[in-house]
Amino acid sequence: MSDTPPYTPPKVWTWDQASGGQFANINRPTAGATHEQALPVGQHPLQLYSLATPNGVKVTVMLEELLALGHAGAEYDAWPIRIGQGEQFGSGFVAANPNSKIPALVDRSGPEPVRVFESGAILVYLAEKFGNAFLPTEGAARAETLSWLFWQMGSAPFLGGGFGHFYAYAPTKQEYPINRYAMEVKRQLDVLNRLLAERPYLAGEAYTVADMATWPWYGQLVQGLLYGAGEFLSVHEYAHVRRWAEAIAQRPAVQRGRKVNRLFGEPADQLHERHDASDFALRTQDKLAQPAG
Repeated sequence: MSDTPPYTPPKVWTWDQASGGQFANINRPTAGATHEQALPVGQHPLQLYSLATPNGVKVTVMLEELLALGHAGAEYDAWPIRIGQGEQFGSGFVAANPNSKIPALVDRSGPEPVRVFESGAILVYLAEKFGNAFLPTEGAARAETLSWLFWQMGSAPFLGGGFGHFYAYAPTKQEYPINRYAMEVKRQLDVLNRLLAERPYLAGEAYTVADMATWPWYGQLVQGLLYGAGEFLSVHEYAHVRRWAEAIAQRPAVQRGRKVNRLFGEPADQLHERHDASDFALRTQDKLAQPAG
């Protein structure tokens, strides 16, 4: 039995901002800038504008993994975009990403700045920029990696925009959409579980951009770090996904990347801005809150 009154769509949809719940002030049916706001620029060629949501974590993990490999050119400045305050609609951010979604990367290492948006595109761009790091160059291995990378890009809207929205954020709980998206999320977890029963990482024996893209969503989900939905989704059933998620979570670069542009959670896990490797030791919120001297 439905827990909400029946809804009959009108002939022509019109926007009712009040129906947007807690996201009413940041969602709208049109694109473009709402205000003038230039983006800050730091000292490094790579400038990241992001937030530590799963899509943002993908890129900071990649950058920290590149630095761990010794790619000094991967040093970066990471600036938070406070989507709850509408900063993604500032003129500078819209110039970097016309879709007004984090993350956005601006590479200033060449004669002209290069903008890259969409998290999967940023991962491929960085991999290719640094000698195909974490992205195989040969036929079958490259195809497998890109296939799983794009699988994640197509699947995450069901997990984040669908399940996460209706389970955790919608103004009212509705049985039909929660059931619909829970079913699809569990199917996707089963896809991963069957795959990871046969190999250590998504694309095979090697850790790749496909794992970096997928862990912030499905890895954090089975570790109980997304939506508080672990028990609801019976994530204990996906033993191979949990093994993979826990192995990736132990990587130092993943632990660092997860903290960058994080404006929520434990103060020790929040590094609002990242401009130097030393910031992890000196500028997390727990350190900044300590009295001087």
